Amino acid sequence: MKKVILVPTYDEAGNLENLVSRISSLSLDFDILVIDDNSPDGTGKLAERLSKKEACVKVLHRQKKEGLGRAYRDGFKWALKNGYDIVLQMDADLSHDPNALPEFLKQIESHDAVFGSRYLNGVRVQNWSFKRLVLSKVSNEFVRIMLGLPSTDTTTAYKCFRRKVLEAIDWDKLRGRQNAFLIELVWETVTMGFTTKEIPFTFTERESGESKMNLNVAAESLMTVIRLFFQGLARSRIRPPA
Repeated sequence: MKKVILVPTYDEAGNLENLVSRISSLSLDFDILVIDDNSPDGTGKLAERLSKKEACVKVLHRQKKEGLGRAYRDGFKWALKNGYDIVLQMDADLSHDPNALPEFLKQIESHDAVFGSRYLNGVRVQNWSFKRLVLSKVSNEFVRIMLGLPSTDTTTAYKCFRRKVLEAIDWDKLRGRQNAFLIELVWETVTMGFTTKEIPFTFTERESGESKMNLNVAAESLMTVIRLFFQGLARSRIRPPA
């Protein structure tokens, strides 16, 4: 089965080579698609150089920065077009521990989608302030309760999907530009009836570069949850004809 990891990048030159090295050292037969949004720091050029040294590295260049959601959407479409059976997504900043990859592969054998979680059976977050940790934990609980999702951590990008899930999603319906896209992705997978599994992983705050989190990201996520809540409410009131 063909497997690929989607890695969106914007100014990640300080992290990309290390990430590729750590993934490759696990010998899991993953290709790595770097989806670069024309990074000013030369991340795209670095990715091209890596692709010439490592056959597993592929590069998808985008013309401008349009948000995490748009980058992932293009990456998923690329993976489908190029015949991949298992598609995993992760951050480029080394916050997602590559050592969790074998467990993703183990669980995807018997599930349609596998979601990484920082909050399953405890908290696994390093180098965050208490305020940021509480905000993230409360936000994810809010999403879980409002939307009735079996997920303790919808806003992490560490996720894995079988091809049939990605083929079933109408990508033009997903509006989210940042973390909201990740919430929509879980929502679509669960509401379409695919089997899912959560696995814990340890999240470590980036050592190089700047976090993309800001107030606009949080506001978009909140509006997306409200929209999906009412969408689900409307759907539940529709009755099939007698």
